[in-house]
Amino acid sequence: MSTTSLRQDARVIALVGVSHGVSHFYHLILAGLFPWLKSAFTLSYAELGLLMSVFFVVSGVGQALSGFLVDRVGARRVLLSGHALLGAGALVLASAPNYAMLLLGSLIAGCGNAVFHPAGYTLLNQNVSKARLPYAFSMHGISGNIGWAAAPLFLAGVATLSSWRVALLAASVIPALMLLTLFLNRSVLGTNAPPQPGAQAAGGSFGFLRLPAVWMCFGFFFLTSVALGGIQAFSSTSLTSLYAISLPTAATAYTTFMLCSAAGMVAGGFLAARAHNHDRTIAVCFLFAAALALLLSASIVPGPLVVLVMGAIGLATGVAGPSRDLLIRAAAPPNATGRVFGVVYSGLDSGMAVGPVLFGMLMDGGHPAGLFIGVALFQTLAIATAVGAGGKGRAPLPHKA
Repeated sequence: MSTTSLRQDARVIALVGVSHGVSHFYHLILAGLFPWLKSAFTLSYAELGLLMSVFFVVSGVGQALSGFLVDRVGARRVLLSGHALLGAGALVLASAPNYAMLLLGSLIAGCGNAVFHPAGYTLLNQNVSKARLPYAFSMHGISGNIGWAAAPLFLAGVATLSSWRVALLAASVIPALMLLTLFLNRSVLGTNAPPQPGAQAAGGSFGFLRLPAVWMCFGFFFLTSVALGGIQAFSSTSLTSLYAISLPTAATAYTTFMLCSAAGMVAGGFLAARAHNHDRTIAVCFLFAAALALLLSASIVPGPLVVLVMGAIGLATGVAGPSRDLLIRAAAPPNATGRVFGVVYSGLDSGMAVGPVLFGMLMDGGHPAGLFIGVALFQTLAIATAVGAGGKGRAPLPHKA
C-alpha cells in the first residue's frame, strides 16, 4: 500500500472512530447527571432508569431501521444526521422544564445514537483497505470505551462547577463540532451514491435475514451486552458487598476493567489481522473471562487482587472485539453491510436495556454474587453464538478489498 493510501485509511478510521466515541459518550449523558436530575425534578430511581431505557430501546429499534437507510441513501449522510440528532437531544434535555421533556430529549438522542454502528462500519468497509480493517475495527472499539470513560468525568465536572443544564449545553457542542469536522472531510468518506439496481444481494433487501450467521451475531451482541450492562451498573456495588472493599476501590476496579478492555482491543486488532478462525478467538477469550467472573462470585479472591481480576476480564473481552466485528463482516452479503450491522448491533442496545433491570432485581434480592454468576452465564452462552456464526451461512459473495 502507498503512503497516500495509508494516510487516507488513517483519516477515515479517525473520523469514524471519534464519531463512535461521541456516540458512546451519549450513552451515559443522563447517567452522569442522575444525582442532579433526581434532585431537580424529585425523581425516583425507577423514573431515572426509564430515561435510560427509552434511549436504548429507541436506539435498538432505530439501528435495525437505519441500516436499511444507510444502504439506500449512503452512510455519510446518515452519520451526519446522527450527530445532528444527538446535539438536538442534548439541547432539549438542557432546557427541559419537566420529566416529559426529559423523556423527549432522551428519545431524540436515542434516535441519533441509532445510526452510528451501521453507518460507521459501512464507511470503514467501503473506504478502508481490507488489510487494515482489523486495526480499524480495533480503533473503533477503543474509541467507544474512551467515550464511556469520558462522559461521567466531563458531565459531573461541569455540573459541579456550574449546573446540570450547563453540562448538557456543553455536551451539545461535542456533536456539533464533530458534524462540522465530518462535513469538512466529507471527500474521504466516499460518495452518498446508493447501490446500483443490479447490485442487490441475492434475495432482495431482506434476503440477509435468512442467513443464520446474522441472527447468531445478533444473539452474541445481546448476550454480551446483558453482561456488560450488569457490570456497568452494579459491579462496584457487588464488589463492595462481596469483598468489603471501599467504594473508591470498587470504582477503580471498574475503571481498570474499561481501560484493560481498550488495551485488549489494540492487541485484538493485531491478532485478528493474523488469525482466520475468529470464532475460536472469541470462544477462548470469553471462556477465560467467564471463569474469572465465577472466581469473583465465589468471594475467594484476596481483596487487593479484585482490581487485577476485573482488569483481566476486561482485557479478555477486549481482545475478542475486532474478531467479533470481522465475524459480522463475513456474515454480510455485498451491499448489505448497513442492514446487517444495523440488525446485529440492535442486539447491543437490547442487551444494554435488559441487563441493568435483570441484575438490579438480583441486587435488590440481596444476591450480589448473582451479578458475576450471571455475567459468566451470559458470556458462556455468547460463545455458542460466536461458534455458530463462524460455522454457519456466510455471505454468498466475497467483499472487495
